[in-house]
Amino acid sequence: MEVGKTLRANGAHGPSYSETSSRPASYVPSTKDERSQPPFAAEETVTSASAPLDREHAILRAWIAADSATAQLIQEARSIARTSSAVLIRGENGAGKSLLAWILHALGPRANCPFISVDCASIPQDLLETELFGDELNAGTQSGRLKSAAGGTAVLDNVETLTIAAQAKLLRLMEDRRFDAGLNGRAVSPAPVDARIIALTSRNLDEAVARRTFREDLYYRLNVIPIMVPALRERPSDIRPLAGAFLRQLAATNRLPRLTLDPSALAALESYSFPGNVRELRHLLDRAARSASGADIQLKDLPPQLRESFSGAARSKISLEELERAYISEVLDHTRGKKTMAAKILGISRKTLLEKRKRYGLN
Repeated sequence: MEVGKTLRANGAHGPSYSETSSRPASYVPSTKDERSQPPFAAEETVTSASAPLDREHAILRAWIAADSATAQLIQEARSIARTSSAVLIRGENGAGKSLLAWILHALGPRANCPFISVDCASIPQDLLETELFGDELNAGTQSGRLKSAAGGTAVLDNVETLTIAAQAKLLRLMEDRRFDAGLNGRAVSPAPVDARIIALTSRNLDEAVARRTFREDLYYRLNVIPIMVPALRERPSDIRPLAGAFLRQLAATNRLPRLTLDPSALAALESYSFPGNVRELRHLLDRAARSASGADIQLKDLPPQLRESFSGAARSKISLEELERAYISEVLDHTRGKKTMAAKILGISRKTLLEKRKRYGLN
């Protein structure tokens, strides 16, 4: 999309809702800034790459929200982004914490500087300290991801998994803007670093502090600006626009015709609890689009667990006409398109079934 092209031209890249945090078992540390394009809902063209208001609008459109609470959250990001204070973003996995962190970076004065994201949980603990801070005493090792973020933003995902030693170094970096780049007590000249720290967690850090697995002083230093990203089940009105945006992306990426959601399928999505949040929604739609017989994703194309959770209470939210269409579609699928058998199951004549198929576009 043109918006994405414009932002890429300005160096604005970020994680998507579907970004995963897993790494292969044979993990090799890297100082590269691993960034990906965010999922833009906007399809309008930004005519001038240098127009700040157009750019800000495009960045904000990366967060797709219809729910009033999440819409307010992303508007607050505009003022938070202007500061250099530490931010602690809480929320369940897949809710959009990484995307929000990128938006804070892209809207702020550090937007043209490095954006470094590190998943602390995916790096073996014996390598984590070196990966973050480097080890200047060993020739050939990296200088550390935090030093690479100098002038920009460093995002620490799953910050609760930091070792106590790494927590102590991070605290010094945040307090003094410098840290010792040696390991195991070996002294080296303190390395200066100026990077905004954004920490992400899906855990209760208050409990970690109480268990003394997380330093209390570091917790308070990170929690200068606390943000809570609500789970998708707490903002069901976001499901429809998110699903629409993901389907447009899937169609464009896979060179498919315009993908649509059958009303019963949309109702099922809106009634589902989504334990995997927005990430789960995207992956679910990706699978459904591949299994659908056409461009219209129907209830039968959704995973069994989702169809089973689509209770009678959820079905009552759709119109009688929509419910009839969904039922006829299911029966036709069950009979593999045999109209006489389907009409018998439905308790209507074959002629009536043909009329209803035509009326509902079930061809």
